[in-house]
Amino acid sequence: MPNKRVTLADVARRAGLSTAAASMILNGRTDTRLSAEAHARVNDAAAELGYRPNVAARGLRTRKTLTIGFVSDVVATTRFASGLIQGALDAARTAGHVLLVLETGGDPARESEAIAAVLDRQVDGIIFGVMRARELFVPDIPQATNVVMLNASNKKHPVSVLPDELSGGRAAVALLADAGHRNGIALIGHNEEVEKNLFRSATVGQRIAGIRAEMAERGLRFAAEESCWDWEPHHGYDVTRALLKDRGDIRALLCMNDRLAFGAYQALADHGLSVPHDVSVVSFDNDELASYLRPGLTTVALPHEAMGRSSVELLLDHDRRPGHHLIPMPVIERGSIRTPAG
Repeated sequence: MPNKRVTLADVARRAGLSTAAASMILNGRTDTRLSAEAHARVNDAAAELGYRPNVAARGLRTRKTLTIGFVSDVVATTRFASGLIQGALDAARTAGHVLLVLETGGDPARESEAIAAVLDRQVDGIIFGVMRARELFVPDIPQATNVVMLNASNKKHPVSVLPDELSGGRAAVALLADAGHRNGIALIGHNEEVEKNLFRSATVGQRIAGIRAEMAERGLRFAAEESCWDWEPHHGYDVTRALLKDRGDIRALLCMNDRLAFGAYQALADHGLSVPHDVSVVSFDNDELASYLRPGLTTVALPHEAMGRSSVELLLDHDRRPGHHLIPMPVIERGSIRTPAG
């Protein structure tokens, strides 16, 4: 038979005080007018009995369960975006809340089940997080539910947390320009369909807008723009290899993400060129593998942990403003950029 749950009344009985007095002490009230000895008796009794407050009962009184629902597609089970959850966990812990994480794998049926599960538990709000930033469809939920979109946007739920890709795009160009690159810069991964389709990406359009704005302000033009449908290493390898066969004047590559840059590194090596002595490389995301390349890849990072923290803070903020809350993208400088020779 399971042990009977220790109640507040049990603690009060052991301490020789009323239930009301024990409750005030255990809730940290400073205006109890009870002696230090009474405080010690209650705390000792709670420790001896293994008393745990009834969070469910407290939730009924306060209408707060101190629980946040985190519904994601594959954030928890993929290495790349797990920082979103880590940041949310840290902020929830600081605020005295528990994060209830449910993963749907992008399946609409499982998403509906996940939403029903967190609503049944009377969570204080729901964070919807996705690995790849995009416009997200969300099933109908009660209007009174606090909702924050993390790395996503949704017209019905206007509070969202996204990376500041416009400034990030500018920063990537500035890294090359400030190193002295004015000619022979190639853009790897330009994809007009992705840049304009919010359901494929809510942020790539801003990334490329920042890149083009900074290029224009500095009076620079790309020597070449290589497009590809997806941003995986083999795509970076293929387009960079083709580019190098046609052009001998390429001195820098601006890759739309790190995975393209991984492939570009290999294509450059196959062509007998070294990074950064022959060709500088800069990209985006700060994938974990970027630090293992030799030389290390300079990149403009996706601030996943900061975004996760911000999503919880916004969810618990009664005065939160609707709109996109943009988190700065830090520059991670390693060794892939240098002043061009000659």
